[in-house]
Amino acid sequence: MSDVAKLSGVSKMTVSNVINDRSGVSEQVRRRVLEAIRESGYRVNVSARTLRSGRTGVIGLAVPEVDRPYFGQLAAHVIDQARNHGFQVAIEQTGAAAAGELNAITHSHALHFDGLILSAVGLDPQDSRLTGGDYPIVMLGEQDFAARFDHVAMPNEEGAEAATAHLIDRGCRRIAVVTGSSLYGVNVVTRRHHGYLAAFAARGLEADPALLFTARGMSLESGRAAAHRLVDSGLEVDGVVAVSDTVAQGVLRGLADRGVRVPDDVRLVGFDDIREAAYLVPSLSTVAPDHRWMAAKAVELITDRIQDPARPTVAYTAPFELKIRESTH
Repeated sequence: MSDVAKLSGVSKMTVSNVINDRSGVSEQVRRRVLEAIRESGYRVNVSARTLRSGRTGVIGLAVPEVDRPYFGQLAAHVIDQARNHGFQVAIEQTGAAAAGELNAITHSHALHFDGLILSAVGLDPQDSRLTGGDYPIVMLGEQDFAARFDHVAMPNEEGAEAATAHLIDRGCRRIAVVTGSSLYGVNVVTRRHHGYLAAFAARGLEADPALLFTARGMSLESGRAAAHRLVDSGLEVDGVVAVSDTVAQGVLRGLADRGVRVPDDVRLVGFDDIREAAYLVPSLSTVAPDHRWMAAKAVELITDRIQDPARPTVAYTAPFELKIRESTH
């Protein structure tokens, strides 16, 4: 590093900032340092740096599924935010199961990651196998881990209530909900369903339980199949709240299969505001949590926890807005 600093006419700290992709270095200086690195053949000795600092400069991100647009979008934001703090990100898929989530914790510890951001679905907060110890972990998701871990939550109930209220305000009264099959316990399905019911209660209305249709696996195809069942039931429906944008895309396709037009015959709203939502035909109205805020807060909490393992745990809920697009016009 000293040789690179001399070759490029900068300090060793500037070289370190360039190597770790930290901000505060001009593009001209960055190019000069990178050219000196190429000329000198310098390579970072990660093992030596780890021994010296006790850190690898890597944090883990464990998500249920890497092939879902929402989690891909989340990962991109986490990688971007982590880079600003001088960290790289290693991604693992848990399969939305407690065993996979526990394995992610074990593996990240064994691989000497500096910490782990875990999107937990299957884990029970009271699981005796779930021990935080002195290893930095930040939880994402619906479970209440705040007493044991730092936690960043989605605005599930508030967002679903706002989405349903929007349909009611647009004149819809026969509003179906297409949701997942896990209707018990604390999870994304139950929390968003509670928000759906709360919107009716706040306006002195009652939701028809016959208008609940489950989408097993909450995939594109399960949303499509749920829409087929909805239309084939013969029940009168003028609005649909989908548990996620992915399910909403499937619902849109399934309604079209049966000749039902959105928004002319049925208005449709989703949840997550994945990038594809704005490009559908019609474009999808949806609950838009602040994904960048969530990623920034999770990375901030993990870096704070790395610096101070003993500090009290905290919990945050992401802000959101309702994006009104063509599907509810």
